[in-house]
Amino acid sequence: MTELMQSEEQAEVMEGSTPVARPLIALVGRPNVGKSTLFNRLMGRREAIVEDLPGTTRDRIYGDIEWERVLLTLVDTGGLDPEGEDVISVGVQSQARSAIADADVVLFLVDARSGPTAADVEVAEILRRSKKPVVLVANKADNERREQTAPEFYELGVDEVFAISAHHGSGVHDLMDRVVELLPPAPAGAGTVRGIPVAIVGRPNVGKSMLVNAILGAERVLVSPVAGTTRDAIDTTFDYQDQPITLIDTAGVRRSGKVEHGAVEQFSVLRSLRAIQRCQIAVLVVDATEGITAQDTHVAGYVQDAYKGLVIAVNKWDLSKSLELVREEFQKEIASRVKFVPDAPLVFVSAKNKSGMKNLLQAVMKVHLTREVRIGTGELNRLIQNALAQHPPRTVKGQTFKVLYCTQAATSPPTFVLFVNDEKLLHFSYRRYLENCLRRALGFQGTPINLQFRSRKEEA
Repeated sequence: MTELMQSEEQAEVMEGSTPVARPLIALVGRPNVGKSTLFNRLMGRREAIVEDLPGTTRDRIYGDIEWERVLLTLVDTGGLDPEGEDVISVGVQSQARSAIADADVVLFLVDARSGPTAADVEVAEILRRSKKPVVLVANKADNERREQTAPEFYELGVDEVFAISAHHGSGVHDLMDRVVELLPPAPAGAGTVRGIPVAIVGRPNVGKSMLVNAILGAERVLVSPVAGTTRDAIDTTFDYQDQPITLIDTAGVRRSGKVEHGAVEQFSVLRSLRAIQRCQIAVLVVDATEGITAQDTHVAGYVQDAYKGLVIAVNKWDLSKSLELVREEFQKEIASRVKFVPDAPLVFVSAKNKSGMKNLLQAVMKVHLTREVRIGTGELNRLIQNALAQHPPRTVKGQTFKVLYCTQAATSPPTFVLFVNDEKLLHFSYRRYLENCLRRALGFQGTPINLQFRSRKEEA
């Protein structure tokens, strides 16, 4: 049976483990071969827009899954159309090539109904030059005749072909088993970060690398006013108040030719996502001259989904006019647009003038200490029972949700396991109520809380 789990449903948190970036699996191919359908099949829910029209998926879509106890990140790309010359096509192709460059394994999707096409040949050549492990996936092989035509695709110069039907799910299990086998071994020392791993994330050209330099007080990272100068993630460790901190500076991407600015920002999301996976606390750098954007809130959402701490650094503060007025506006705007990361510390800095660095590091340390808070089992149970008494859950079909016992399973992130009579009786709004009760009692500023509910029948 397929073992597949969404990241937010994972039941175990390894306390004290060092975060690592997950292997990246890129789904590529010409338009309309079923990449989004396969992505949705693996994710277990409808994430990508699926239409029987070429080029529907214009932006890469990311998702985390677990396959046979291996955590993976999927990237669903737009179609590689070597002949596409319009601005959108060029942008999509740039994003797809970027995903290939970052991928650990590439799934090259083709249409089993049509056989190899000239466009498939050109995509195969692009993948050959990438020198990445490639598995050719003959999709839409939903009958025996189409499965028998799959070997025709060996003429594209690939080593192996898997005939599948993403729509029906046939062949997908064997395909993903092979993907796991092809994953490169983790490099020696992978994940061995000294101290607190802190990722500096945000859109291109908001001053991430300059901020790293300002924190370190030295030119450790190349800084340039051109968006996306940094190509690879750079880790730098230093001591602050006798506490080691490792800064993870996220990479950007060079923008050239006809590639749209939007494509650059979409590419930066993937690099931020992988850095977030490796960190414990993310510093989201926002441009004071532009305000908080949709891209900023997307990155903040990834931080929340990964249960990582968040500090928001409003950079280029020296360029702002009417500072106190703008400060109030920023605080109101961020409070309204980043509601899902409660009380994330907001720090106003100028990387150029090296101002605000002390406040920024103090905010990072505050979130770190918050994530390390541990509450005794007796106090936790009293707190939860009081919350239940003050606002009893509603009755569903004659049954009422009850918490039998609870315990703190881990810190960083604060993780609580609540043993209940029936998890199905828990409404999402009541889950949020219990989380808010924990926050009011214990703080947890700038960090998500991982609440896990286990039905009584699961204890047996």
